[in-house]
Amino acid sequence: MDLPLLEDDLGRPALLDPHRVVPRGVTLPERAVLCFFPEVVAAVDPVRTVHLSSELGPWPVHVVEVDGAEVAVVQPGVGAPLSVIFFEELVALGVRAAVAVGGAGSLVPELTVGHAVVVGSALRDEGTSFHYLPAGRVVEADPAGIAALVAALGNVPHVVARTWTTDAVFRETRSRVERRVAEDCVVVDMEASALIAVARHRDVRLAHLLFAGDSLAGEEWEHRGWTRAADVRAALYGIACDAATIL
Repeated sequence: MDLPLLEDDLGRPALLDPHRVVPRGVTLPERAVLCFFPEVVAAVDPVRTVHLSSELGPWPVHVVEVDGAEVAVVQPGVGAPLSVIFFEELVALGVRAAVAVGGAGSLVPELTVGHAVVVGSALRDEGTSFHYLPAGRVVEADPAGIAALVAALGNVPHVVARTWTTDAVFRETRSRVERRVAEDCVVVDMEASALIAVARHRDVRLAHLLFAGDSLAGEEWEHRGWTRAADVRAALYGIACDAATIL
């Protein structure tokens, strides 16, 4: 089947470059944290804040201090397309290394709520990454990003593993979950493979830390109260900030 996603024009320049839409005269620190926990981002104490433009309205990017270093912090929306737009704009404003931190669904029962997962690779079941990298089933994460997160986690229990990145949160069928587990995926998310692809395309460093949240490991979906685990979410954000300073 001749799918548009398989068209090979990756080497050609885009008609719209992110430099053309970011605010003029604004620069950001070289390091950033893409935090998918909105309540955590809302609670930061910024040194300054700049705003990106979008159809969602002005979108804040906070600059915070972490151990004397400045780090840009943004909540990059939900899903691969939107998070990639904001990631691209951060890179256009000077970011050269980023750590993403967010939630994921557990595919295996041993990952209880709050368990930390360092993305070692991602299965590409989304559309955005195919506009940045040649077609392929799995994309490997940046080894430097993995190392930075493992160092920042220290004694915090974690696994380095594969995630299944999908666009269709309401089409995660039992048979598809079983196939993904057979391919060594332990969690499912909506952004990882696309962010890895952008980082590789733009030659910037990236690490991705996931929080095991709801569960698809049983016969029925379980929420498990993962959005209310405020302390764990805040702690993982702090770990992501520490990793950003050494990435």
